[in-house]
Amino acid sequence: MFMSISTTGTAESPASDLGFLLHKHPGKVQRFSTSHGEAHVFYPEAGDELCTAALLLDIDPIALVRKGRGKGRGGSPDFALAQYVNDRPYAASSLLAVALRTVFRTAMKGVCEARPGLAELPRPLRISLPAVPANGAGESGGPAMAARLFEPLGWQVEASAIPLDEAFPEWGESRYVRLELAGTEVRLADALQQLYVLLPVLDGAKHYWVAPDEVDKLLAAGAGWLADHPEQALIARRYLSRRWALTRRAMERLELARLAEADDREVEEIDNAVDDSVDDSADEAVDAAAEGTVGGAAAGDGRPEQPEPAAERKASLADQRRAAILAALGEVGAARVADLGCGQGELIGALLKDVRFTEVLGVDVSARALSAAARKLRLERMSERQAARVRLVQGALTYTDARLKGFDAAVLCEVIEHLDLPRLPALEYAVFGAARPSAVVVTTPNAEYNVRWESLPAGHVRHADHRFEWDRAQFRAWAERVAATYGYTAVVRPVGPEDAEVGAPTQLALFRIGTPPDAEPEPAPAPAPAPADVRALTVPTPTHPATHPANRPTTRTDATTTPEGGETR
Repeated sequence: MFMSISTTGTAESPASDLGFLLHKHPGKVQRFSTSHGEAHVFYPEAGDELCTAALLLDIDPIALVRKGRGKGRGGSPDFALAQYVNDRPYAASSLLAVALRTVFRTAMKGVCEARPGLAELPRPLRISLPAVPANGAGESGGPAMAARLFEPLGWQVEASAIPLDEAFPEWGESRYVRLELAGTEVRLADALQQLYVLLPVLDGAKHYWVAPDEVDKLLAAGAGWLADHPEQALIARRYLSRRWALTRRAMERLELARLAEADDREVEEIDNAVDDSVDDSADEAVDAAAEGTVGGAAAGDGRPEQPEPAAERKASLADQRRAAILAALGEVGAARVADLGCGQGELIGALLKDVRFTEVLGVDVSARALSAAARKLRLERMSERQAARVRLVQGALTYTDARLKGFDAAVLCEVIEHLDLPRLPALEYAVFGAARPSAVVVTTPNAEYNVRWESLPAGHVRHADHRFEWDRAQFRAWAERVAATYGYTAVVRPVGPEDAEVGAPTQLALFRIGTPPDAEPEPAPAPAPAPADVRALTVPTPTHPATHPANRPTTRTDATTTPEGGETR
């Protein structure tokens, strides 16, 4: 198994710097032990104008069989002879990828202590692989697959199929290709990381068992390029040996990374919808309960409830809120509904129980919340007809999304208060300006009612992640402004027991589309300075939490505040 890396240079930037980058001296032949054989590194040519480093991997077939029983190709009972007579010692596959990581580990990290800054400089590279398996396995393989994988990364790809036998051309071509990659401005570390991922992808198989930690390896090696690769689904599927659960997890994390990068934030800041301390057994207990309370939250709710006043109610506030939303949707005759910021799917479950709603889309930025929703809804156990009614997708509501168009109604249930006010105009445009459903239902806490929560300290908001909480006048002013801007009419209603002095605990706005505005508003960049009319709606300082956890723009969360001031999520 052979691979070479070549670069060119000048007297000021000699090609022999390749030795510093690889941490391998050009004047020596070096040998390294691997789990399945020995790797040899040597330099056929090392000069100022041209330098070539070669990696020769000598595979021990016996060691491969002994260490690979029950794993990959060698573990199949149908390959009794193929365990000893196969292409593994010769074709560049996952064995070579592992050898790259073993021999060039420091180079893959982009570290060069002997020449600081050298590893960050791009340089011309040419990589030669005489024999690479390009097995389609139901997908377009061969040279075409090599081009699909490497050309989007900026490589010039020369891939030619190797005939089964040159003496008998009528036998056709083999599944192996001769691969040459040329790049004019490439960091060596990036090139090695890409080879580490894409060689097993081309082969479509691995010589070792694919464990869950392979997802972490894929994302680490794919940092900076995999999230934007047009074939990322193909890469994840084949790299993870078509283990669908791992592939789904990898794709969710890639999408989350893309959204975080677009918002210029860390992944942890937007994927905080699900409390890690809550385990699946607690979810199952909530699902199984039909009445009563569990841990201070209404049973059957599936998510923590807002603090309850001393007087006990027959129906929780969350139940009353969902009932009000369903009534509003029925009032407008909606059949196709998008639950924006669906959280763990409580409202979706209620929608699926009502035959009036033929299609339900759940959208949330948190992959963990969507996974929890899938479990609670038992999507895998649904009948085919029922499952066809629901989709769960990952997305951020501060960006326009074509998937949100065409719905009869959209719901923002306890979502807007989780956004920083300067980001609210971006959500307004994405929902009311770009998606433009026929109706929109928005619910949010009524800040005036907070004084009625005996367990909520004065001056606090109901959840630590709430960036604001509006009183009735502020919410009505916002609803009227959005309706006028985007061509809707708005009606504001109370939800929950109404107090003569402070109103109801939740307020609901029902928007119905009217005459389109003369000119479609331009989308507001996120983040951007808030317009004066939005800043004017900011609640007084005492209602803001002293500190904010990470911003979670599209995730709905209700919380119970304990008498001690702590929060039960």
